[in-house]
Amino acid sequence: MLFEFLNPPFMQRALIAAVLVGITAPAIGIYLVQRRQALMGDGIGHIAMTGVGLGFLLSTSPVWMATAVAVAGAVTMELIRWYGHTRGDLALAMLFYGGMAGGVMLINLSDTGSNANLTSYLFGSLSTVSESDVIAISVLAAFVVLVTVGLRRQLFAVSQDEEFARVSGLPVRVLNLLVAVTAAVTVTVAMRVVGLLLVSALMVVPVAAAQQITKSFKVTFVLSVVIGTAVTLTGTVTSYYQDVPPGATIVLLAIAVFVALTALAAPLARRRARASETKGAECTLEVPPARRGADDVRV
Repeated sequence: MLFEFLNPPFMQRALIAAVLVGITAPAIGIYLVQRRQALMGDGIGHIAMTGVGLGFLLSTSPVWMATAVAVAGAVTMELIRWYGHTRGDLALAMLFYGGMAGGVMLINLSDTGSNANLTSYLFGSLSTVSESDVIAISVLAAFVVLVTVGLRRQLFAVSQDEEFARVSGLPVRVLNLLVAVTAAVTVTVAMRVVGLLLVSALMVVPVAAAQQITKSFKVTFVLSVVIGTAVTLTGTVTSYYQDVPPGATIVLLAIAVFVALTALAAPLARRRARASETKGAECTLEVPPARRGADDVRV
């Protein structure tokens, strides 16, 4: 049966989560790439492990607890970036490693946690996505989409040039904190599908792939979301049939798309260059050089 994978309830939940992850990860990732903070998601993923461990230790939802800890960690990272100066990188390193170590310790101290639970959060697991996880992921994904789409002009301005945005009257620090918080929420949205250790790749690689063949921010945004959704769905279905880790499959598919678009970008760039040269030559022949003025230049 062609659509057999739609029958199991756990696959239905996993596919819903995959679509939400495919949309949200590149949506916030494009701003991180513009800010040259491509590895921010990786750091937040380390910190979120403490939240997962706390969730098991306190017998509460690991997703919501991870969200709270990840948001706190992201805000701390942003404050370190502002005030850390020369020792900022050392403080961030201790924050990342402490978050991972704390998560491992707490999950092993809990009565319900185990190494198997830890692995599912680190690398993703289709069978462990529950109905409560889907509800939590849906709510968090709605927040991410609302921020990244509703405030796209302001976030783009801050990501491109903070000084210009500040002069323009934008609340730069508030927007920077909002990007950090949204990235933290995205990490917890994606951890059930791709895992905390691989979520950063899904935030960055689809954006990098889209940038190979696009020129404008809007087109890059849309194409990166399309790529993200396509690879998460394909990777989830492949994981079901081939019994391979979903997170690793999704990330490898995203890298494959990046390689393919990179190979396609070179001939496209040459074709555009030849077209531009031809157009320039035609413009030169239209008006004799001695008679050309500013009004004769074609844009």
